[in-house]
Amino acid sequence: MGKRTIENPIGRKDSRIVELAKSQQFIAAMAMIVLYFIFWIAAPTFRGVNVITQILNSAYYLAFLGIGVTFVIATGGIDLSLGTVMGCAALLGGRLFSVNGLPMWVALIATVLIAVAFNAINGYLVAFIRIPAFVATLGTQMMASGFGQIISNLEKTNWPATATAEGGLFKNAFQITIAREGASNVNVPTGLIVLILFVVIMSVILTKTKLGRYILSLGSNYEATRLSGINVRKYQFYAYIINGIFVGLAAIAYSAIYTSITAGFGAGQETNAIAGAVIGGTSLAGGIASTWGSLFGVVMMSVLKAGLPKIGLQSQWQLFLTGIIILIAVIIDVRRNKTSN
Repeated sequence: MGKRTIENPIGRKDSRIVELAKSQQFIAAMAMIVLYFIFWIAAPTFRGVNVITQILNSAYYLAFLGIGVTFVIATGGIDLSLGTVMGCAALLGGRLFSVNGLPMWVALIATVLIAVAFNAINGYLVAFIRIPAFVATLGTQMMASGFGQIISNLEKTNWPATATAEGGLFKNAFQITIAREGASNVNVPTGLIVLILFVVIMSVILTKTKLGRYILSLGSNYEATRLSGINVRKYQFYAYIINGIFVGLAAIAYSAIYTSITAGFGAGQETNAIAGAVIGGTSLAGGIASTWGSLFGVVMMSVLKAGLPKIGLQSQWQLFLTGIIILIAVIIDVRRNKTSN
């Protein structure tokens, strides 16, 4: 009888732990934690509960943008329009409620639908007309920016200021304020639960479903995926629709936290969302993506945004350091791709 090989389940578990520790998602999570404690040590004013609330408030809408664009980047595409589309959707939804007097549920649905509509245009141009994603989304970026200014007439749009105001109940999905007599109010970040729930759902879709596998396959090898009989155009289009849904959710999240929307809002946020995804391990070449990584990358950038002013550095330093972090993440991605090849 031949020698029997006995598998070592403990060794297998160890190898998985080592693999996880080497992943860019894990590195992004650790960098986020380390960065937080650096600011916590360096700046006493960074240690308050209000700072955590500030970090989470800016992380909600950026994380939704990051989750959505993760699916687009996974196909090997890009979306330069998501920031201005978010702003346009928030302006339109807010005006439907505050100016036109429509119910809040109509305004919220319209906010998501306008974002999906712009991304349907992106998806159609990229998947079916075969226009490069950079060019197509640059065009819709300008369209969304102009459309937002047209519908708002360059005027500020206001969403409900508090959860108790008319139509303001949706704000409780992101933050519940508990009033205390003789003490400052306590803000409960319910949005963190909502955000993690969406991250879990989209992680499962990306890694465990046919939709996610085909989207990743497009980014890995578009031609081989097409020759295998998969409708590549359809799944490429779906990636942009998913992105549109999350751009709409980002618009709602921003409106719930900050309430006031100005014309031109959202421009430049696509850079932060894409940076968060890349820092978290999503490959700009396509085929490798992680919604958890995108979450960690975005939160790390929110920590950077909140922490730099506490140590006396202005916002331009955030741009400079974010650029360095992106370059490091891209270099890691390029080296990973060379190793795998």
